[in-house]
Amino acid sequence: MITLSLIGIGTGNPDHLTAEAARALNAADLILLPRKGEDKSDLADVRRLILAQVLTAPVPVAEYDTPERADQTDYLGAVNDWHDAIAAIWLEVITAALPQGGKVALMVWGDPSLYDSTLRIAARLGDVAIRVIPGITSVQVLTAAHAITLNTLAAPVTITTGRQLRDHGWPEGAVTLVVMLDKGGAFTGLDPADLTIWWGAYVGMPQQVLIHGPLAEVSERILATRARLRAEHGWIMDIYLLRKGCP
Repeated sequence: MITLSLIGIGTGNPDHLTAEAARALNAADLILLPRKGEDKSDLADVRRLILAQVLTAPVPVAEYDTPERADQTDYLGAVNDWHDAIAAIWLEVITAALPQGGKVALMVWGDPSLYDSTLRIAARLGDVAIRVIPGITSVQVLTAAHAITLNTLAAPVTITTGRQLRDHGWPEGAVTLVVMLDKGGAFTGLDPADLTIWWGAYVGMPQQVLIHGPLAEVSERILATRARLRAEHGWIMDIYLLRKGCP
């Protein structure tokens, strides 16, 4: 029997790991570590740094190259094909390293349950027991970095993606909107009047950058800063919170 532990690691700061996450990594017989190409080598380096700080005894690490998702108009079809390919690689690596079974760990950015597909990929593995260790989300790190509350008094919060915001606009009835997985500038399609934004890139990491203010005033600065940071690092992880009626 193989047990796969999906371990939330927050935004990459080793201090964000829970004690449960550290125990799960140390208890593993194998740790999977994805590589996403030279331009995103920092992502693998962050995972290696976490392991260097957390592991109290040697645990075998199997690094593998993550296939790229096809860029096609059928978005859901492309994602499903991509997930199939990743699951096949996991099975190949795990079977080769642990032919008799054992405990496998995979570190997941943020929390495995929030806008992350690792659980959907793991479901393709068949007779594998899945265990989830929750992690700090980028939503929490963003609000902490800006020292704001996630919600206004007695009001709901909507969490969505850049694709949804770009395609459908501001959700009806929303007061506070958290936008994740935005490839860049979905907020430019909104009427900026009466909207305030709290934006952050690499939140919780040493290279963290924060911008806050009325959307009409800081929108262009966010776009320019995002482009510069992506060019400097080769990749970017950013998130933002939009709120109506905030002075």
